[in-house]
Amino acid sequence: MEDTIRIPPETFGKPLEHVGYERVRAKYEGMVDEELGYVIAVTNVKVSPVGKIIPGDGATYHKVSFSLLTFYPKIQEVVEGEVVEIADFGAFVRVGPIDALLHVSQLMDDFISYDEKQGVLMGKETKRKLTSGDRVRVRITAVSLGRAGSSGKIGVTARQPFLGKLEWIEQEVKKVKGTEAEKTKKPEEKKE
Repeated sequence: MEDTIRIPPETFGKPLEHVGYERVRAKYEGMVDEELGYVIAVTNVKVSPVGKIIPGDGATYHKVSFSLLTFYPKIQEVVEGEVVEIADFGAFVRVGPIDALLHVSQLMDDFISYDEKQGVLMGKETKRKLTSGDRVRVRITAVSLGRAGSSGKIGVTARQPFLGKLEWIEQEVKKVKGTEAEKTKKPEEKKE
């Protein structure tokens, strides 16, 4: 990317690359933008040594080129994250630099109860539990990056095959492999 940055007079005499990097970082890091997504870090900052002075302002203005490390969530993307908070209405899953909402209706095909003392969401029939610290695989269903000053929102689901808590997914995979093994054994038994 390219931009023009203001180098204030009090930073004159310091290395231009260092001051330029700090100015670009202050402007871009942590920003949420509809086109860029979540800006995580600024890298490869190159400041033009030739600047301009605007009458009435003691600062110099320099062209700068740089790269950005961003996270742009896409709808239908499958991501893994860590459960950072449990509430009666769902769980917050840390996905990249933001916490996505996994609503209770999107957790599993089961009636879910919330235990406030233990901080657990539990399925009535399956007895599957979700707590803080659990690793989950989810699909992004809603993205709202919001306007300036807003941190944006992400909605996710785990109500699809091979989504949910990683231990649940391992159990599903074993079950499917067991079913496949049985299917391949049966035709062999009939041939004998």
